[in-house]
Amino acid sequence: MTRIQGPQPGLSAIATGFDGILSDVWGVVHNGQEPHGPAVDALVQFRRNGGRVVLITNAPRPRGPIMEQLDRIGVTREAYDNIVTSGDATRILLEGYAGKVVHRVGPAQDVVLFEGLGITFGNVEEASAVAVTDLDTDDDTPADYTERMRAWLARGLPLICANPDKVVEEGDRLIYCGGALADAYEDIGGRVMMAGKPFNPIYEEAKALLDKAAGRRIARERVLAIGDSVRTDAVGAAQFGIPLLFVTGSIHAEELDAFNDPPPKRVHDFVSVSRANMIGYMPRLAW
Repeated sequence: MTRIQGPQPGLSAIATGFDGILSDVWGVVHNGQEPHGPAVDALVQFRRNGGRVVLITNAPRPRGPIMEQLDRIGVTREAYDNIVTSGDATRILLEGYAGKVVHRVGPAQDVVLFEGLGITFGNVEEASAVAVTDLDTDDDTPADYTERMRAWLARGLPLICANPDKVVEEGDRLIYCGGALADAYEDIGGRVMMAGKPFNPIYEEAKALLDKAAGRRIARERVLAIGDSVRTDAVGAAQFGIPLLFVTGSIHAEELDAFNDPPPKRVHDFVSVSRANMIGYMPRLAW
């Protein structure tokens, strides 16, 4: 069970206990539009002190475009050694549909996920699966897809979700992600397939990249997960068997009253459903 641990003043208070970090991106490192400066600085400092950092994100695109996005919004590459995305892990699932027709849901920028896989996009009537990267627009809600989901279910189509997140920070608001649509489809009896957080394939890849960056195998107890989501980051850390530093001031900020010193038991109770070994929390990552 999760041990009751209070707020941490900064990453520096616990950094010497770890050789590697697997850090979430959206909500921890940036808000979708600009970096969280202290968080970036904390990861930079951790690396300067000899630690290694792999960013682990449920972004539904391969790592290349995500690195380019981080460059554009001002997240320095000095903050991390590598990135693994849900898109990278999902491509393995999609390889099984080479030569087949898939019905796609998501914005145009996500088409890069399918490049080189030999998949054809088509309508529901001819599709073998539904591939969801995210909702079509940032203003959509899962309820907008009710009729479409009924059509998918009527044909028995599996839904391959490239972004298990339910919501994500975008500036000063929260927007729905592919995971919310996957949940809604599962609720009506649909079959869902995912490979990103909290599932182990993305963590295995991230750990391999961390070991490569370190030039040696890092013991799992010396790897720290940092994240802001109970559903993905906390559950993922628990299932992979690594401790968690929880960031309260992102998607769960309102529920936890994150910036007004919530009592430790309140945060503990909130995270405990994940069974994560939460070694502490802070509203925003900082050194």
